[in-house]
Amino acid sequence: MKKLITIFALFFLITSAKAQLPEKAEDISPLLIGEKIPSASISTIDGKMIASTELFNGQKTILIFYRGGWCPYCNTQLGQLQSIEGDLIKMGYQIVAVSPDTPEKLRESLEKNKLTYTLLADNSGSLAKAMGIAFKAPANYEKRLKAIQGEEAELHLPVPSVFIVGKEGDILFEYINPNYKVRISSNLLLTAAAAVGN
Repeated sequence: MKKLITIFALFFLITSAKAQLPEKAEDISPLLIGEKIPSASISTIDGKMIASTELFNGQKTILIFYRGGWCPYCNTQLGQLQSIEGDLIKMGYQIVAVSPDTPEKLRESLEKNKLTYTLLADNSGSLAKAMGIAFKAPANYEKRLKAIQGEEAELHLPVPSVFIVGKEGDILFEYINPNYKVRISSNLLLTAAAAVGN
C-alpha cells in the first residue's frame, strides 16, 4: 500500500509539473521581490553548462529575460542596455541576459548588437520556468522555436522581464510585462538600480 501511495504521489508531481506551464503570458506567476533566484542549469555562449546561482557570487546583477535574437523588440532592448552598461557598472552591477536561444544564436546577437555583457542560453526553459515567467509558445511560433529548442521540447517563451538581483541572489526589483512590445525604459531601470542597489 505504501508503495502504491508513493507511485501515485510521483505521478501527481510529474503531471502537476507539466501542467504548470501557463497557456498565455498573462497567466504567469513570477517570483516576488524578496525571493531568491532559484538554481537551474543554463548554458554559456561557449556551450558550457553552469548553475544560475553561479551568476551572482557577491555581484549585484541586472538579470534580463528576453524572447530571442529573432525578436526586434528584444534587439532594441539589448541595444538600450548596452548604452547604459557603463552607468550600471559604475553602480556595481553586471548585466546578464537570458533567452531560449542556442549558444550559436547568442553569438549572432552579441555580434549583431555589439554587446559587451553576458548572454546565456536557457534552451530547456529551466530557469524561466523556475522564475515563473515561462508560458506555452503560441502555435505560430512553433516552427521557429523547434529549430532553437529542439523537436521534442515543450516549446515555451519567457515573458520579457527585468530583475534587479542583490549580492545574495535576492530579487530587489522586477519589471514584468506580458505585452512583449512594452519594455522598461533605460531611465527607469537606472533609477530603480540606484534606488535599490545601496
